[in-house]
Amino acid sequence: MNTAQDGPVETLGAGVVKRTTRLADARELIYYDDPGTSLGPERSVDARQLGPRPETATMRRDVLTGDWVSIAASRQNRAFLPPAELDPLAPQSAANPSEIPSLYDVAVFENRSPSFGPALAAALGDAPAGIDAPGGLADLDAPGLGRTRTSVGRCEVVCFSPEHSGSFGTQTVTRARTVIEAWADRTAALSALPGIEQVFPFENRGEAIGVTLPHPHGQIYAYPYVTPRTTTLLASIDREGADLFARILETERASERVILQGEHWTAFVPFAARWPLEVHLLPHRHVADLAETTDAERDELAPLYLRLLRGVDALYDTPTPYIAAWHQAPVHRGRDTARLHLQLTSPRRAADKLKFLAGSEAAMGAWIGDVPPESAAERLRAAVRSIPEETL
Repeated sequence: MNTAQDGPVETLGAGVVKRTTRLADARELIYYDDPGTSLGPERSVDARQLGPRPETATMRRDVLTGDWVSIAASRQNRAFLPPAELDPLAPQSAANPSEIPSLYDVAVFENRSPSFGPALAAALGDAPAGIDAPGGLADLDAPGLGRTRTSVGRCEVVCFSPEHSGSFGTQTVTRARTVIEAWADRTAALSALPGIEQVFPFENRGEAIGVTLPHPHGQIYAYPYVTPRTTTLLASIDREGADLFARILETERASERVILQGEHWTAFVPFAARWPLEVHLLPHRHVADLAETTDAERDELAPLYLRLLRGVDALYDTPTPYIAAWHQAPVHRGRDTARLHLQLTSPRRAADKLKFLAGSEAAMGAWIGDVPPESAAERLRAAVRSIPEETL
């Protein structure tokens, strides 16, 4: 077996071991080994013959909203619900030339057809032909019709397990803790890259959400701008006060919308929930992102988050589709006021019914809630209580 170990080996929190290497087309691949893993230290070489990566996409500015839209046509070629024997996120085999050469616990690699990247502002130097990177936040905010910029940044895939199916919620506590360590490590590393303004870890789960791979995985986007959602959040903090998240947490913990809480984290259905199923998970102290969390906070998050996700699945006889979005403060602004938090949403409003965004929500951004948040919280509390402690 040909083996490779291109980068340093590091021991992170909770005994997680990080091993860095490269794929055949020079994309970065990082293995995060569980504490006490049964895997050996060697990793196979990616011996595939791969063509060049697609050119970095171009962003266009919507002059009506100020939002930047990345036109990433190469994403049209991504895998769509392949059979298990051709799972591109499984370890490579003779019959399956997948993205990951070796058996692994958790693996993170650069997306082959990203929405942002592979060009980064750091690598531009004298600006190769066709590269017009953003010149900072002031440049991105400037007015004008027909404005474009290169979609510099980075998109990564986070594989939670080598298994062909599942989600974050189907993992063990040990594996969940390894993934959390990987999220924190990647948040720090991506935030340090030049040209990156915000880092966003997330998991899409279920075909109803648009998932094209059933393999248990998530993604991390490193944006060259502050996202519209976070821009709105920062404006709300300016309007409501710098202690907004502390007051939200105090109010929600005193309400009937709390789902579960620990020493460091509280999960609740928000006061003005938009979706039939919506849960927010907040740390009790102010942290800007996952990289700022302590070992104790990460240790508690692993079983608490698993219990929440398994409770969400216990609502119905079949797994619940959801988007699990980790909102983090931007890299260069709002870090003292914008608090890390999870927003978990699902369009499922009944066992056989989904909420679709129609005229009012999709066109006008004017939401109409289908389920009272207090009723949703009551059902979720009961579902979470039904999860036996010994199954975590």
